[in-house]
Parts: sequence; structure tokens; C-alpha cells
Amino acid sequence: MRRNKLLVFLFIVAVVLFAFPFLLPTAKPDNGAAPSHPRTMRSASEKANEKTYKLQTVKRDMEATDRLSRSQVTRDIRKFLREGPVADFGLQSQALLKTHPEILYAEWANEEKNKTYGKPKPELMQEANSYLDKARTAIRQGNSYASPTFSHDGFSYFVLSQPAPNGKHGVAALISTEVIQAVERHQRRNLRLVPFPPEGRYRTESVVPGSNEETTVHDGEDNGNASHYSVDEIVVKFRAPLTDRQLLQLRQELSLTIVRHTGRTYVFRSKKHETKALKKYFEDKWNPEFVEPHYLYLTNSRIESADNETIVPNDTLYSEYQWNLPEIATANGWAITKGSKEVVVAVLDTGVQMDHPDLKGRLVKGTNIVDPSQPPDDDVGHGTHVAGIIAAEINNNEGVAGMTWFTKIMPVKVLDSSGAGSTYSVAEGIIWAADHGAQVINMSLGNYAEADFLHDALKYAYDRGIVIVAASGNDSTDRPGYPAAYDEVIGVSATDPDESRAEYSNFGDYIDVAAPGTSIPSTYPGSRYAALSGTSMASPHVAALASLVRSANPDLSNAEVMDLLRSTAKDLGPSGKDNDYGYGQIDVKSALQSASGTDTSLQLYPLQVRRQLERLNTKE
Repeated sequence: MRRNKLLVFLFIVAVVLFAFPFLLPTAKPDNGAAPSHPRTMRSASEKANEKTYKLQTVKRDMEATDRLSRSQVTRDIRKFLREGPVADFGLQSQALLKTHPEILYAEWANEEKNKTYGKPKPELMQEANSYLDKARTAIRQGNSYASPTFSHDGFSYFVLSQPAPNGKHGVAALISTEVIQAVERHQRRNLRLVPFPPEGRYRTESVVPGSNEETTVHDGEDNGNASHYSVDEIVVKFRAPLTDRQLLQLRQELSLTIVRHTGRTYVFRSKKHETKALKKYFEDKWNPEFVEPHYLYLTNSRIESADNETIVPNDTLYSEYQWNLPEIATANGWAITKGSKEVVVAVLDTGVQMDHPDLKGRLVKGTNIVDPSQPPDDDVGHGTHVAGIIAAEINNNEGVAGMTWFTKIMPVKVLDSSGAGSTYSVAEGIIWAADHGAQVINMSLGNYAEADFLHDALKYAYDRGIVIVAASGNDSTDRPGYPAAYDEVIGVSATDPDESRAEYSNFGDYIDVAAPGTSIPSTYPGSRYAALSGTSMASPHVAALASLVRSANPDLSNAEVMDLLRSTAKDLGPSGKDNDYGYGQIDVKSALQSASGTDTSLQLYPLQVRRQLERLNTKE
């Protein structure tokens, strides 16, 4: 009887899969293999169009960040005026200026006298005075005021004022837009509009991905066809642990120092020899498991309920600026689950601002791989932005809303102050996160070089049941980017608000899913907010959804979570899997319905079928 039931069940499975073949997961190309489709050679006009698009995106991100900055400062000044009595102006002002270090000067303006705080340079004040006069006039008339952005000595500023509720006094302030300029610098680099990494922190050279053919990066366009490595370092995995005598021999013969080592894998640096010579030496004399350059990995970002009832968070920037969460039906999904405090997402990045008001209480212990003596603080901005997309506090009347209400963030700093990090740092961060309780790992970073040690680390994490997500890159190329193209990883491309693939986004047959990536508002160092764009912003949307799925159904394996994200994605572009969107743009509601068992549509059968077969085989 049981055998007959099994045969009937298998027949149903066959019918379903025959009728819906596009639901079956498509394997990624073998590691090291070229894409199954030829790499498209782009014309000069296509490259020029891409550059124009990227420049426009940087401009949009700067404009969006300007609006975010003005909105947040205005809100806090209004709050200050409602809650701060005149007698406590000095104390309250100090708190306001501490919260907003971008406020360089503030004055309490009324009919009798002005109390002032902050001492900008006289030349700057002279430039700002005409706007401050307009701000004071507006206060006397009971109106608010905001000046246009103006420049002084290479930096930009604006003035705004807000009247108190009683209309008799108010606050005028001079505010630096340094965050906007930081976004511009960040985005030019991360959208590869300029060569990256720059000279300085690393002695770097570049090769054509998949070969040892040297190449030169002249401008941002060249980044899409180059892998960067440290010229005086080598990564070697030996077949047996090295003895002290062997290490001494290597030091004497090659003037080596050990940069780092884990088990049988070493990163050596030489004072006398460069990578090519070191590689030949170890291949000829040591027969290692592998020997490879010490590649660099770079940030992949661009800086921009009840049944059927949509939850609208009260976070101040949500309704006006966060197009990305409604686009993927996030609030609808919250009716099923808002996440769990037991689920931890490791953010392997530049660190996180630990005391950001929108991230307080959402962080667990992390680590700094770059400098183990220091906490994983963010000295770039990238990691804080990624963390906020996943877990910025929701419904706290503050800033932005993350995708999850309770998920924890584990900050793992693997990229330094330049936004770059070595293969070894990233691999070590993966292993550390796997050993310290992460259930999901997000990597908004990458390069075009396969690295065996990195792949070993990914296998280590994958074998421990971790869902691994990575950004594809921002060079508008179909060349496979790593770690996104590894089989153990969900590769993510980015979409614009109109659901088209963002023109900067990489693409190819290794893409699993797409997610919003353009002008995404999120947390930023200095307790501020910024809008950034890039596949770096798309990837944490997917990592956050993976954490929600694990909250909705903790019994799912990492392979099943990955399958579920693919099978429930909103199909965009050509029917079925394609090179731009993979299986489609993620859909939070559909994914969580599937995970929780509240959707029994045929679309979800492949995942359910595999689980049922496993149970039947176990019983047999």
C-alpha cells in the first residue's frame, strides 16, 4: 500500500514538473568555466551611455541624500522646539548639536535677543549671513525657511529655520552637507567611475579575470575586466601543516613574513619577490593544494497586521523616500512574520556604526578582521548602510525602516577604510561568522577572480546550513563576479524603481534573483541617513528576506531557503530564468506565504515535493 501511494505521489510530481519546468532550479556554471553565453562586446557609444547613466545616478543619490538630511534635521529641530523650554535652551541645544554634528551653528531667535551656539569660520559666516537674515525674518513672521545649497571653500552648506509652536521665537541653523559630498565620493568609486582601488593602502596590480595576463586600469570602465591583487603577497594551501623548520627555510629563501594563516593555508608577503615569482616557486617545489594571488574584494554599492492590511511604519523617512520596501511587498509580508531575535545576519563589510540611533539594540557581538584590536566600527559608510536596509529599527519615529523588525545584525569588518579587503580577510570573516552563530551572511562586495581559499570558506559556511548572499557588481558586465557566482551563494542583481535591471548592475547566468538597488535610503555614519545605489544595496534586501523566511519556518535547510527565494520571485523580463533578473525580483509576501505554508499554489510544489520525498524515503 505504501509503495502504491509513493508511485501515485511520484506520478503527480512528474506531471507538475512537466507542466511547470521553469520552476526547477538551474545550476550555475561550473566554477572556473566561462559563461554559457558569449560575453557581449560593447561599443564606445554603449560605454558612454553607461557612464552617463552612472553619473546621473550619482547625482540622484546626492539629491536624495540632501532631501533626507534636510528632512531629518528639520524634524529634530521641530521636536526640540516642542519639548525644550526657553530656560533650558543651552542644555537642549547641546543635545541637538550632539545628535546632528552637521549643524555648525544654531541660534535661538526671538524679539529680544539671539542666543548662539557654534563658531564657524568668519568667512563662512559672511557667506551664510544673507541666508540667516532671511531665516530670522521668516521666524518673526511665524514661517519656516530653507535656503538653497551654497558652496564655500570647496564645501557646501544650507541654512534653515523653524518657528516655535507659539510663533514668538524659533531656531535658525547653518548646516554642512558633508554627507552629500561623502556620498558623491563613495558612489564615484563604487560605481567604478574612477579607478578602484586607488594607490596607497595596497600595492596592487591587475590581471584579466581567469588568467595571469596583466592589464592596466586607466579609468572606471576598465574595472569590469580586471581582478586586483597585492603584488608582493601569495596565498598557499599546503598538503600538510608546515613545521617550524620549513617556515624558517621559507623566511630565509624568500624573505617571507606570514601575514595570516589558518590551518594549512598561509598568506605570505615577500620583501624581495613579487606574486608571479612566488607562485612559480611554490608550484615547482612544494606541490601545494593550491597557490593563488592575494586578491582584493571591493564594495559593490552606489551611493542613492491583519488580513490583507498593509502595515505603514511611522519611521519619518519611510512613506516619502523608501520606494524599495513597497515594491517587493514587504509590509504585506509582515502580516505573516516580522522576523525573529533568534535569527542573525552577518554583514561582512566595512563595519557598522555601533551607536546609530536606528540600529541600537539590533546588533550582536561582531569582530574586526582588519584590525582585531579594534571594534568593528564603520570608517567608510558602506556597512552601516547595508545593515540599515536589513534591520533599521521600525516604528520608532526615527529615520528609515529596515526589512525586519527583530533580526539581529552581526558586524564583521573585512574591508578597510579604503573600502577594499583581501581574499583572506573575507574568507576569515566568513569562517568567524559561521563559528559564531550567523544563519545568513551578506557580502556586498566582490571581484572577478576565483579564489580557492575563499571558496573553501564558503563551503565551510554552507555545510553548516548558512544562507549566503552576495552582490553581483556594478560594472554592467556579464563576466561572473565572485563570490556571487559560486554555487553556494545567491547572486543578486539590482533593479530600478520601474523594475528594469539597473544599467550599472552586472548580469549573467549566475544571477539567482534581483532586488531594488537604486537610490535606497538607509542608515549612515554620524547618526545620519543617505541614499546609495548599487548591487550592494540589492543584496541586503535578499539577505533580509532569507532571515524572514528562516523566522517563518526554522526547519528549512539553507538549500530550501535558496530554492524558495528563487521559486517565489516575481518573474521579470523573458519568461523563466534570464541573465538580467535570474528567477525574478524577490517577493516578500509570496516567499513568506510559501515558507509558512499559507500558499498552496502549484508554484510552490517543487520545494514541498522534495521535502515530502525526503520524509517518505526516511520512513522507507
